[in-house]
Amino acid sequence: ALIFLALRLCLGSTAVGAQYGAISALSINNDCSRLLCGFAKGQITMWDLASGKLLRSITDAHPPGTAILHIKFTDDPTLAICNDSGGSVFELSFKRVMGVRTCESRCLFSGSKGEVCCIEPLHAKVDLRDHPITQYSLLAMASLTKILVIGLKPSLKVWMTFPYGRMDPSSVPLLAWHFVAVQNSVNPMLAFCRGDVVHFLLVKRDDTGAIHVTKQRQLHLHYDLINFTWINSRTAVLLDSVEKLHVIDRQTQEELETIEISEVQLVYNSSHFKSLATGGNVSEALVGTNSWSFGKSLFEVSQKSYMVLMWSTNKQVDHLLKQERLTDALALAWSFHEGKAKAVVGLSGDASKRKAVIADRMVEILLHYADRTLKKCPDQGKIQVMEQHFQDVVPVIVDYCLLLQRTDLLFNQIYDKMSENSVAKGIFLECLEPYILSDKLMGITPQVMKDLLLHFQDKNRLENLEACIVHMDITSLDIQQVVLLCWENHLYDAMIYVYNSGMNDFISPMEKLFKVIAPPLNAGKSLTGTEFFLCKGFYCCLAGRAYPLGDIPEDLVPLVKNQVFEFLIRLHSTEGSVDEEVYPYVRTLLHFDTREFLNVLALTFEDFKNDKQAVEYQQRIVDILLKVMVENSDFTPSQVGCLFTFLARQLAKPNNTLFVNRTLFDQVLEFLCSPDDDSRHSERQQVLLELLQAGGIVQFEESRLIQMAEKAEFYQICEFMYERELRYDKIIDCYLRDPVRKEEVFNYIHNILSMPGYSAEEKQSVWQKALEHIEELLLLSPCKAADLVAIHFSEQIESIITNLQVNQISELEFDLSLLWFLYYREGINQELLHLSSSVTEQFIELLCQYSPGQVLETLQVLEYCRLEETIQITQKHQLHEASSYLLEKKGDIHGAFLVMLEHDFILQSDWELTYLTAFIIAISFFPQNLGSAELTLLENIEDTLMKTIALCQRNSHNLDQQQREALWFPLLEAMMSPQKLSGSSQCPLKSLTMQVLNNMAAFIALPSILQRILQDPVYGKGKLGEIQGLVLGMLDTFNYEQTLLETTTNLLNHDLHWSLCNLRASVTRGLTPKQDYCCICLQQYKRRQETADEIIVFSCGHLYHSLCLLSKECGTVTKGLMRWMCYKCNSSNKGEKLSENFSELKKGRIQPSLQLSPSLKATSSEPLLDPQQIQAFDQLCRLNRGTSRLALLTELSRGHSSEKHGLLSISHSDPTTSSVFQNENFQLHLAPPPLAED
Repeated sequence: ALIFLALRLCLGSTAVGAQYGAISALSINNDCSRLLCGFAKGQITMWDLASGKLLRSITDAHPPGTAILHIKFTDDPTLAICNDSGGSVFELSFKRVMGVRTCESRCLFSGSKGEVCCIEPLHAKVDLRDHPITQYSLLAMASLTKILVIGLKPSLKVWMTFPYGRMDPSSVPLLAWHFVAVQNSVNPMLAFCRGDVVHFLLVKRDDTGAIHVTKQRQLHLHYDLINFTWINSRTAVLLDSVEKLHVIDRQTQEELETIEISEVQLVYNSSHFKSLATGGNVSEALVGTNSWSFGKSLFEVSQKSYMVLMWSTNKQVDHLLKQERLTDALALAWSFHEGKAKAVVGLSGDASKRKAVIADRMVEILLHYADRTLKKCPDQGKIQVMEQHFQDVVPVIVDYCLLLQRTDLLFNQIYDKMSENSVAKGIFLECLEPYILSDKLMGITPQVMKDLLLHFQDKNRLENLEACIVHMDITSLDIQQVVLLCWENHLYDAMIYVYNSGMNDFISPMEKLFKVIAPPLNAGKSLTGTEFFLCKGFYCCLAGRAYPLGDIPEDLVPLVKNQVFEFLIRLHSTEGSVDEEVYPYVRTLLHFDTREFLNVLALTFEDFKNDKQAVEYQQRIVDILLKVMVENSDFTPSQVGCLFTFLARQLAKPNNTLFVNRTLFDQVLEFLCSPDDDSRHSERQQVLLELLQAGGIVQFEESRLIQMAEKAEFYQICEFMYERELRYDKIIDCYLRDPVRKEEVFNYIHNILSMPGYSAEEKQSVWQKALEHIEELLLLSPCKAADLVAIHFSEQIESIITNLQVNQISELEFDLSLLWFLYYREGINQELLHLSSSVTEQFIELLCQYSPGQVLETLQVLEYCRLEETIQITQKHQLHEASSYLLEKKGDIHGAFLVMLEHDFILQSDWELTYLTAFIIAISFFPQNLGSAELTLLENIEDTLMKTIALCQRNSHNLDQQQREALWFPLLEAMMSPQKLSGSSQCPLKSLTMQVLNNMAAFIALPSILQRILQDPVYGKGKLGEIQGLVLGMLDTFNYEQTLLETTTNLLNHDLHWSLCNLRASVTRGLTPKQDYCCICLQQYKRRQETADEIIVFSCGHLYHSLCLLSKECGTVTKGLMRWMCYKCNSSNKGEKLSENFSELKKGRIQPSLQLSPSLKATSSEPLLDPQQIQAFDQLCRLNRGTSRLALLTELSRGHSSEKHGLLSISHSDPTTSSVFQNENFQLHLAPPPLAED
């Protein structure tokens, strides 16, 4: 935009305007000394801006009759670029020879190759003039289909061509350059805009001097652009088609501000794109982009001028302050301080100086904020309202003071202001707590600290106060005040922190604190609350750590440890009574937590230097521990065991220098293994086990230890000892005697027998021991025992069962058999079990007795059993389904069928009315009186019927017509007899009868079924109305299946007809080779004169000599007929599985006239398809994926040629021989076939 604040020059006159037309483009050079003007009629003028003189008038720089759309100076003042309405781009070179100003023009891009409607040269600021990329004088041009980046120097060169996709033809392309910092380097970035998308292209120069353009992140907008301008390297201003300005942050793509400028009344240069001044002689494509064409070099307004002003940082902050948005003003200023603000204008210079300026500005805002907060405080009302007012403001002030690291401002000026109001003062002090606890605020002035202590004490927030004290710098505390406050309020953590950090005194607080914790410990009470953590403080000191947090300075750690040890091993306390026991401090810590105290001692012993004084020191401590714990009965076995475990670990060290009397270990062993004391049995055993594992085993005689452990029933100790001696069989006794770990014996035996690492003798001893205790293992857990027997004792199963029977352990037999069944079901290899037929039959017998519901499932898994004997067992126990399964497996289908009919009273010997008939009659007339027993019986009938139907379906395929009728008609009669006698239309067996009829229709012809029904004496004498429902249902099914079959047959016939027509058209079509030479030898076919050679042409267009194909093994003889394969196609499709992938071919001998005559004749009289017909048919099959049409017709013809016993035979035989119609992937192609080619 050109803003004229004062009129200085008036260039040209009305006469120039009448001659040249309107000004359509303007450009000013870098030093603002020259002005280039482009006119609507194509002329170009150059003006001197200092004097207002016309320097050049250029009329021949480009083809006449086209308007100047853009004219741009480059960084070289003697070089300019112009773009006319014809879409061409020209370079203007200004020279002055002998005082005469001239202009030379060179065409850079012709509009005949695509109209350029936007150009933009790369301009560099003064501080970037030395950038290596400026020497190329880059120019970006945008046409309607692509972007070009070219270099004008040192020679013309195209560096990048960027085509973009299809866009709205009415949108105008926009270009804009700017230098940006990316990855620690500054390089130019080109922004290309069209429509609602902005592309960013980064331009770099490599070490070889080549220029590379890389795409950056795109910006997708929800509006169309008509102008784009960079504000700085991060911020851009966009003007959309509804005349709204959008300020966008490039990196985050965030829209910072939107301004409506429609009242400005912008003027567009659309007429220049149409070239109206010269008769509109431009292309339609260029005219299509003129709707929103906006000259960047000329920004005209009517009625008034308008300027978009980016506020400086101070003005932005002042604007927020005027609106009383102090929090937002502080946030904005801090973003300026950290360099994270967006669209920043007015900040320049050194970064440290900018931060200092902004920090001073923020201090002013903070002081103003504090004054305003006090003035705006409500004078009356509830105290909660005042507290909420200050809670909203004071944390903000404290936060920014700490961010600016201005604690002097926070604790002086601001705190003085807040102290004027008691509520504000309290809120201020409470706001300091989170900063202190997070170590953001380590030091506080003494006055503020004093007020903080008093405030928390008044508010009774002593725990919060203690937490703050331990995080404070000790130099900011009034030690006397803090210590007094801590003792009065039992703030022991804070008290220890003050003594340790402030005075390096680690003993005084211990002496005082022992007076607090010793009485409850001596009384047998457990420490809780603060007293519990006090003892942790002593452990921290012994470990060299400060309490409650931090570390002791490294130079003080040895001194502190020595002081603490000297304190602990004192014989008596400083103010102890006459009857005080010796070593009260050690005794107190041992009572508190023996294990933790000894662990800290162990860590401390490792830090001791191995000199004479350190050895004496360690021995003294050990002697004191023994004296305190062994000679005193106040300690539990666990505590005593912890002591001796600690001693055993110390004695087991290679450089051990401690001495402990071995008699003490014997006393401890007797104490722990005392059989008279049944209390804490598991605790005493665990303590002794830890002692042995820690190395204490060397202190005992092993035989005596095993004897005492067995006497005390310490079976884990016995296991530990036996394992050391490799006596694994004895460990089985330990498990069996231990009531807690009895069932773990199974896993132990399995691991020993199956895992590597054990010798054959060891495994044999364990195996023998387990076999001896097999009866006890069965009593313990039959399931796990069966697991063990099946895996490791499979060859001894019969002997085990025999021993169980001899010993009359009958209650185990069922459990064992049940587990065998489970293993059969899980798939354990039965061949490994080597079961005899007698054992298997015994197994079935037991299942029949105790678990009849699992017999059928077991029989379906068992492979080795005698059918006759097993059938007798199942019939003996009246297990009808199992008997039917075995009879079917034996091959007695009729017998299996009769067994199923007899089940649940469906069939009786005399076919007379049975209990079931009476039951059916009852529920037909009195359905409301049904009970749970009757409903259960009806459900059993339905279940048995379904199983019987399944039996008939499975075996009907292997039977003739008479045998099928012998199966199905008795079943139908069994279902219809009760209905005929009941005479009720609501009989519940009607639906079951329909299921029988629907299933038998697949195997029995419909006339036979109807004839059998009509021959029935009852129905023959009565009316057809009694069976009307059954007959009509069968007829509906017949009509539906007949219609389906006819429709399917018609579709398949039509499809086959189309396929055969297409096949005939394919095999009779002539073949045209792609070339006149062989694809293998590369010689023309006419130059080969061998009489035995033939020309082979495939449908793919490849041509070969027959001898060449034979050399590549691409020909085979099948039934006297030569079959060829295309060498090239077969080589490129090796990975594909094609059925008989032989191409169509024509064969002929070489004739002088180049005619191809057939030479191979059929050698068989059988009607076989020739190779080209086979290939064409294979292609059709692959085209129409799915089951072959011929296969479908073959299946249908097979059904018609078989026995006419049903409408649609449903196969239930082996899947390999089943019908294609049963394939779950079978689909009919019901869509009309494509038209065959002529």
